[in-house]
Amino acid sequence: MEKYTWNSHSPEETFEFGERLAKHLTAGDLLTLEGDLGAGKTSFTKGVGKGLGVQRVINSPTFTIIKEYKGDLPLYHMDVYRLEHSEEDLGFDEYFEGEGVTVVEWASMIKEMLPEERLDIYIYHTGNEERTFELCPKGDRFISLCKELF
Repeated sequence: MEKYTWNSHSPEETFEFGERLAKHLTAGDLLTLEGDLGAGKTSFTKGVGKGLGVQRVINSPTFTIIKEYKGDLPLYHMDVYRLEHSEEDLGFDEYFEGEGVTVVEWASMIKEMLPEERLDIYIYHTGNEERTFELCPKGDRFISLCKELF
């Protein structure tokens, strides 16, 4: 499995990386995010939203699970941390196969529900504001996207 690594030195760079990545996304794309609390998952997602043309303020959907934002492409932002071991059907397939881009924080909690083709992103603390992003593409679409991005 190919992996691509990128380093951020600030929350602003994390935001800009999300915005740059968004320029390569299309309807139906799925990004999964894993990382400790405060790793930058929401900052990254805010950048993705800006890159997709979202005008509203993006914040973590921790208590609502899913937030939808309108842009040039819709953004479906999910935080599924609270769903570990949940059997509840929340209609994730409709989002994963929908007209927008889906970003799932803590995706490992619902790994059995995830489509095989996706871009898994791991964010690691490497300093006070420094982060390392490890992108693991699943499927030809995301392998091509990463090659283009890097």
